Amino acid sequence: MTWLITGGAGYIGAHVVRAMTGAGERAVVYDDLSTGLADRVPDGVPLVVGSTLDGERVARALAEHGVTGVVHLAARKQVAESVSLPLYYYRENVEGLRVLLDAVTSAGVRSFVLSSSAAVYGTPDVDLVTEETPCLPLSPYGETKLAGEWLVRAAGRAAGLSTACLRYFNVAGAARPDLADTGVSNLIPMIFEKLTAGLPPHVFGDDYPTPDGTCVRDYVHVVDLAEAHVAAARALHSAPGRDLTLNIGRGEGVSVREVIDRVNALTGHDRPPTVSPRRPGDPARVVASVDRAATELGWKARRGIDDMITSAWAGRLRPHPPAPRA
Repeated sequence: MTWLITGGAGYIGAHVVRAMTGAGERAVVYDDLSTGLADRVPDGVPLVVGSTLDGERVARALAEHGVTGVVHLAARKQVAESVSLPLYYYRENVEGLRVLLDAVTSAGVRSFVLSSSAAVYGTPDVDLVTEETPCLPLSPYGETKLAGEWLVRAAGRAAGLSTACLRYFNVAGAARPDLADTGVSNLIPMIFEKLTAGLPPHVFGDDYPTPDGTCVRDYVHVVDLAEAHVAAARALHSAPGRDLTLNIGRGEGVSVREVIDRVNALTGHDRPPTVSPRRPGDPARVVASVDRAATELGWKARRGIDDMITSAWAGRLRPHPPAPRA
């Protein structure tokens, strides 16, 4: 099969491309390069520069490369930004997906994998979040991801398109230093940013009903996540007509304080965090139930939090040498 991977020059997308090609699948990257980097695209993998809002450009890419399946990762993903710019997020994430699906179904593409998010759940008050946990997103970003799932499932039913919606939990780590996350919107990169500036990490709230008072989250290595995409793509190809919605995490919780302690230990720092009051809307615990992914895909995350931290740190050191420690 030939898979068009939208957003394939981004952090997660670059890992998905490598996982796909490493598994013997053909890949084509479609990316507007607004946040992606062209040099992340491997030699021999075609790169089409364009927006998913450009239906004619998408249609040409599908036809010219003989695309038989799509993995859609291209999206805007900053929660705080989505609150300030909701119309922009709905245009990019929902209208862009609608245009893409229109081209995909018109071209007769048979398989579609959507990058979704645990943000669709909002603040679930459960020990483990299952795929049946009610979806109550708290931000326009989360809303656009949930609306995207609705669109994908509806298009799948109408056009006979096999679909999988993968709800990512907290993604971290890197396969190689040059593929590391360059953003600072997630916890581990935020800790790195403080440490490389010679500052203490920051904790928002240490009075939650958790073992150490800080929020607990489920972290998944980006390489494991990429391998889940390969498994999903092959599951759709082998059983046409499937409609999957799956959590992608490790099924294990790690607290913010535990992450900071591990980062300090693994990077040779000793900077206790500063603590400020809770942020509105932060749930105490969000940890995935991953049984369905194991059953449907035969997939399970294999890499732990230490692997995520050390691989991400190696990437951080490339452009940001650490500040001298006091």
